[in-house]
Amino acid sequence: MTGKSAGQEWRSFWFLPLVAAIGYTSAGLQLYSLGPFVEPLQQEFGWTRAQIFVGVTIANGIGAIFNLAIGMFVDRVGPRLVGLVGVLLISAAIALLGTATGSAANWAMLWGFIAIGFLWVQPTTWSSAVASRFEASRGLALGVTLCGVSLSAFILPRLSTWLIDAYGWRSAFFGLGLIWAIVLFPILFLFFRGKQDVRAPLRTRVGPASGEFPGLSPREALRTSTFYKLLLAGSFFSFTIIGIVTNLVPMLTDGGTDRGTAADIASLVGLFAIIGRLSTGFLLDRLPGYLVGACAFLLPMLGCALLLWEGSGIAGHAFGAAIIGLSLGAELDALTFLSMRYFGLRSFGTLYGGLMVAVSIGTATGPLAAGAIYDNFGNYAPFVMLAMACMALSALSLLSLYRSREYRPEPIASTI
Repeated sequence: MTGKSAGQEWRSFWFLPLVAAIGYTSAGLQLYSLGPFVEPLQQEFGWTRAQIFVGVTIANGIGAIFNLAIGMFVDRVGPRLVGLVGVLLISAAIALLGTATGSAANWAMLWGFIAIGFLWVQPTTWSSAVASRFEASRGLALGVTLCGVSLSAFILPRLSTWLIDAYGWRSAFFGLGLIWAIVLFPILFLFFRGKQDVRAPLRTRVGPASGEFPGLSPREALRTSTFYKLLLAGSFFSFTIIGIVTNLVPMLTDGGTDRGTAADIASLVGLFAIIGRLSTGFLLDRLPGYLVGACAFLLPMLGCALLLWEGSGIAGHAFGAAIIGLSLGAELDALTFLSMRYFGLRSFGTLYGGLMVAVSIGTATGPLAAGAIYDNFGNYAPFVMLAMACMALSALSLLSLYRSREYRPEPIASTI
């Protein structure tokens, strides 16, 4: 694709994965900020946890329906326009959560707005731009990019808790939206451009922005078993990992941990997710991708075991959160890298959007299932045990790719 060495790629476009990562933090707003709001919302409206987390189900359920369309849109217009619009939409939608009235219909409507914004800031948008500039070091570049949502997982629990304690939960929602819009939009406007975005203006194009890239067509990819194995792995793993992470703060406070300490422990998930993503990206460039992904999907089972063990204490819970963090988002690293490896970039937005349908279904149902299980059993233990089983199934699905045929195009001349 680029015809450059890894060093040349980084010297030319070192800033692009970093800027894309900053943009991708916006996708974490609707997931990793919500945990600290659970207790204030319950006190204000008397809601159950399932009622609170139904918002995540709405946002990601709508995403599951329209992810394919947004992937095709990225292929058509390029990632820059999609990312710029998306950051403004998701920031405004998060701010509007502060206007919640306590009505179930109002809560659903507000999360419908979040769903619209969330569609535009999916990993498809940021990965598409970075993949267009990196080939020799694509795994590491994508790892840096996808660290964005891990960074938000590190920042948001503590930032949300501080804003709630200082200004109340309504102002905290408004503050989160305002901060993200003010910080992210100028950076993206100045520096976020993929190879697709420096082509001719949209009105002069006769084909999709990704038409110059080699790879399988959607029809060809859908005929392979590889596509469906990736679907299975992504849906099961996102169901479990997002269900645990979004409920981690109330999970810890139920055990007697104070809310501030619980937020600090939850923030370890984001910190170690950054380490995990960079390590995963580094390893994907050097080892079989299916093996790296399978190991990453198995690792959080140990963290789950520590959360289940009542005698682990704060130190054990912190260690468990760190282990879970190492694998947080591993499904995106693995799915992104493996989809490019097996299908090429010709229809990356479309095919990856299709895979994101499965991830969105898992993300939509995981937090709701965890909340519902808590409401019925009075604890999260049954969900954590279910999560461990799903993680094992996801790893087995990726291991089964060892005989799948990779897409290997002939090298072409570099275009800058």
